[in-house]
Amino acid sequence: MDSGTENLDATARVVKRIVNFTEAGGSIHVIVQGVNVGAQSYFDALSTMLLHTRGVLIMTPNASMVLTGRAALAASGSVTAEDEVAIGGYERVMGPNGEAQFLARNLAEAYAILYQHYRYAYVVPGETSPRARPTTDPRDRRVVDFTTLRAHGHDFDRIGEIFDSQTNAERKRPFAMRALMNAVIDADLGHLERWRSWQGAQTAIVWDACLGGRPITLIGIESRNLDRGADHPFDGPDSWTGGTLFPLSSKKVARALNAASGVRPAVILANLSGFDGSPESMRRLQLEYGAEIARAVVRFDGPIVFLVVSRYHGGAYVVFSRELNDGLRAAAVEGSFASVIGGGPAAAVVFARDAQARALRDPRMVELRRTVQHRGDGEAQAEFHAAYRQILLQKQAELAAEFDAIHTVERALEVGSLEALIEPDRIRPYLIDQLSRD
Repeated sequence: MDSGTENLDATARVVKRIVNFTEAGGSIHVIVQGVNVGAQSYFDALSTMLLHTRGVLIMTPNASMVLTGRAALAASGSVTAEDEVAIGGYERVMGPNGEAQFLARNLAEAYAILYQHYRYAYVVPGETSPRARPTTDPRDRRVVDFTTLRAHGHDFDRIGEIFDSQTNAERKRPFAMRALMNAVIDADLGHLERWRSWQGAQTAIVWDACLGGRPITLIGIESRNLDRGADHPFDGPDSWTGGTLFPLSSKKVARALNAASGVRPAVILANLSGFDGSPESMRRLQLEYGAEIARAVVRFDGPIVFLVVSRYHGGAYVVFSRELNDGLRAAAVEGSFASVIGGGPAAAVVFARDAQARALRDPRMVELRRTVQHRGDGEAQAEFHAAYRQILLQKQAELAAEFDAIHTVERALEVGSLEALIEPDRIRPYLIDQLSRD
């Protein structure tokens, strides 16, 4: 009864300290065990949810972050739920929307997750990066020998089959990126995945891990289609397409890079065809979040190792270009494809007139045109158009092959877009070597 707006001013002073501290590179980690209301929820957000923040936010099943408690919402006639967990708990809200990063079964497990994160991210005062950890995993271990289990969208028994010219010559077969990431990292030092429950961001995978004992942020782009599940807008994709960055997966990548900047290197394993440009994605801030990746790369303090493991096309090439940051090292696995656009889309869109002209000049079409002129009936015209469609597809395929034969990873290497081509069995030692250059 005897205090009021001065309490809000006190809250604002805390807000200012949090903003200044995190923008200066400080990390604030938050464990939410009970109900956080109003200002406390905003303190959590300012510490861990903004694009520039580095802190992790861990929640337990009975925890929640709400702006207004259930009873107060009900009293004011606003929309509410059965309890605070339903309003701002991890399972329904904070995990799926990407604001909470980890779910712990209890407070003890929450601390265990935080300490595991410290293994990869804690910088001792006076030092410049997390300390290296001892590992018995050989630096020259061949990832191609790593065995995997078949799953939806992943029909490989060994990692090497992904890069084999016999089993995946065009690098178009889908595969589980986590399987490759697991083959690359130090097997005895584990990993911790951030934002795994973030709905709509599934095509980006972010791990805290180690390579050659050195803590890193490892980012992978999922390389198989993922089911969207429930209803979705008619003007968006039916599934989360492998190798594609959608708005929230773009935001996840930007947040991961910002959190690693100035602390530890980032390693990116990319099978990346570009950003999704559907009306749904454009409506959901695709341009903004894609631009945030570019800004994060430009501002990144430390090495970024970017490795093309399959295909790399489209505007996503821009946001990971070597021109953005002198510390970015870009390479590709031999047999990969890297170009502005893939051969198929190039033949169908960029060189559509060339394909049409080739189809019309084909001897089969010339002969059919004479037949139509001679007979002049509808049946002959139908035969002509049916044949044209088939021959056009053939000519587009020929053009696509010609385009891909020119715009190869070798060409990208020649013009400086890439600095190295590596054999598949050299993936792990190459990445460790790059991290050891600093």
